[in-house]
Amino acid sequence: MVDYSVVGKSVGRSDAYDKVTGRGQYVDDLKLPGMLYGRILRSPHAHARIRNIDISKASKLLGVKAVITGKDILPRKFGALPRFADQYPICIDKVHYVGDEVAAVAAVDLDTAEEALSLIDIEYEVLPAVFDPLEAMKPGAPLVHDDNESNVTKGYLREFGNIEEGFREADYIREDTFRTQMVAHAPLEPHGALANYDVATGEITLWAPKQFPFFNRRVIAHLLGIDESKVRIIVPYVGGGFGGKGEVQICDFCAAFLSMKTGRPVKIIYTREESLTCTRGRHPMIITLKTGVKKDGTIMAQHYKVIADGGAYYSTGPLAITLSGYFAMLPFRVPNMLFDGYHVYTNKQAAGPLRGHGGVQVRFAAESQFDMIAEDLGLDPAEFRLKNVIKANEPHPAGLTIRSCGLYESIQEATKAIGWGKRMDYQDSGTGMGIACSGYVSGINMMSHVGAGAIIHLHRNGAATLLVGACDLGQGSSSVLAQIAAEGLGMRYEDIRVTSADTELTPMDPGTFGSGVTMRAGNAVKMAAEAIKEKLLSAVAPKIGVEKEELLIRAEGLYKRTNLKQPLISLKEAIKIYQYQDLPMPIVGSGFYHQPVKESTTLLSQEGDISSAYSFGSQVAVVQVDRETGDIQLNEVISAHDSGFIINPLAAEGQFDGSIVFGIGQALYEEFFWDQERGMILNPSFLDYKVPTAMEFPKMSMIEIQTFEPEGPYGAKEAGEGTQVFTLPAISNAIYNAIGVRFKDLPITPEKVLAALVQQENVEEKKKYKEVRKKKHKEVKVE
Repeated sequence: MVDYSVVGKSVGRSDAYDKVTGRGQYVDDLKLPGMLYGRILRSPHAHARIRNIDISKASKLLGVKAVITGKDILPRKFGALPRFADQYPICIDKVHYVGDEVAAVAAVDLDTAEEALSLIDIEYEVLPAVFDPLEAMKPGAPLVHDDNESNVTKGYLREFGNIEEGFREADYIREDTFRTQMVAHAPLEPHGALANYDVATGEITLWAPKQFPFFNRRVIAHLLGIDESKVRIIVPYVGGGFGGKGEVQICDFCAAFLSMKTGRPVKIIYTREESLTCTRGRHPMIITLKTGVKKDGTIMAQHYKVIADGGAYYSTGPLAITLSGYFAMLPFRVPNMLFDGYHVYTNKQAAGPLRGHGGVQVRFAAESQFDMIAEDLGLDPAEFRLKNVIKANEPHPAGLTIRSCGLYESIQEATKAIGWGKRMDYQDSGTGMGIACSGYVSGINMMSHVGAGAIIHLHRNGAATLLVGACDLGQGSSSVLAQIAAEGLGMRYEDIRVTSADTELTPMDPGTFGSGVTMRAGNAVKMAAEAIKEKLLSAVAPKIGVEKEELLIRAEGLYKRTNLKQPLISLKEAIKIYQYQDLPMPIVGSGFYHQPVKESTTLLSQEGDISSAYSFGSQVAVVQVDRETGDIQLNEVISAHDSGFIINPLAAEGQFDGSIVFGIGQALYEEFFWDQERGMILNPSFLDYKVPTAMEFPKMSMIEIQTFEPEGPYGAKEAGEGTQVFTLPAISNAIYNAIGVRFKDLPITPEKVLAALVQQENVEEKKKYKEVRKKKHKEVKVE
């Protein structure tokens, strides 16, 4: 392994000082002269027609500067993907869930804005609603959207290999149904936006915590009816996104539209209730999985039938279904697979992208069933997985190109570290151990032109400014990109300053999604650094009488590769030599990286690569289940993850831990409770919507399985999203090992545990009773 100077080292984050001192500014910290405060009025009904809206009282309230409804906006819809646009930014004639936006106001303060909302009088015609996806699929179910023939909005049928032949060759076939729930992103920072319209130029600037600022710019321009060049989006510090700050939020549009209407800056910040119930959540899924295997555990075929509850709008529903199909083909060898997926409208909060998008649900089903099959066949769950692992450079049924894969080693290392041999000693003792695996993408090619750019300015003093469009959501990506720039330039990490995610200043970037920032932006940064080195060395080498191939740049200066003890000249002197040749200053290098995959149709309609690279990993979990209370204590988690070459081990560890805790939440705690008659969420706060706190954190250990990814910058690939995928089934499998009860729906709560144990005892009592009756019957002599 190459001993690099900057990459591969744990360095402090470039934004750490700002954040720990409170100096860093998030959108709610920003204030502009003359700023107004906006609030949004939401529907109390899950499904209704808007018959009339009277805003006269609200408009006359002292301090109110503007009131807008669906009648004021252009009748243009938007969505996560242009071809699936199905949502007006403010409802025009119909509402589709409790929380749908029907009006917005701008006032001199929040209290006045709130009072104005209470003065808006709306006449609704309440319509029948549907909240269950299975009911929504039935003929005659209430249509969530009138312009659709049914509530089944997107079907995805894909066969890899030959499913019939695979099941014919199987010795054992098992079929089970699993259910996963909707969970919230729950970032500490709620959604919000600050917009400022320049009356003189017709330009609007939006400060907002975004993940896709360049894509969002296009959508907002479309909705406002202005040219894209008139919209600038600046991303300040972001207090967590996890996928939930990717799409355009209604607050973005309303702040911008109200600013255009008033000519003054307008800020809208969601309440915690709005962030939990009026944005996107994870798609709940019903997954029926049929798997066929050989007696030795070799997987021969799998048939997935997946029904995703998309809620009121498309969002990324088609992608969620499609990605689920591909994640069903990772991380194990499945030669024959049929994926039959459906996205269904219901009159509930819409679902969208959330960390592990599409992979979490199907892998929970698959990894749970693998343990069930292993038990049925008398096989060890770890050995079952080792038999079926994907390996690098072997043909893949779905056409994925896997250049590096440490899955086999990850299973070995994780089981060794936990003491896997103790597992059978735990069985039915209340303590249990479980295992699960995952594979994930390193950036996904989900739309055309998914490429990232980077520009580096090398200044006269030897420092550099890095411009990237990629957003740092708190995961530390700007620091990682600075490391890559420093390594590429031969400079110190401290000498790189990063400016990111400003659509007016930084180069194009598709956004922060699919664990692709390090792969896409990192490669672009590396290219930009190489471009600067080429310019500088080409200019300096002849002047100092050395071939440029012999030169090496380091923070202390330019060295001869054959003598790294003493620099030939300092970096500042080299830049001076360059400048005195009247060459352009500052020295600028640019790079643009596009993933080496097919066009976007690959993901939705063709077999083939969907990512530049794939990460792999395994996790073992140890739980303690109290049979008296049903309480589940997660004691220890050991994960072994193949992230290629890790650029910043400290940052990666933080990402691993955060992702695992995210998975713990869905496995054990997080759940929305619904009023089934009204379609209203009953627990819209952190008091009642339970997320893991520091008190619930288990002992967590991470084993780095270092591989080299040829496509990644310095051999790096995804770190921090794939680790969530295996957490849910690892915990579920551990609980089964502990108490002998299998849970197929999430979350696994104490109430469910107690109910299952009671049922288990009843079954065992009935079994004993039958055995006694059978024995007595044999003892009776019939004359």
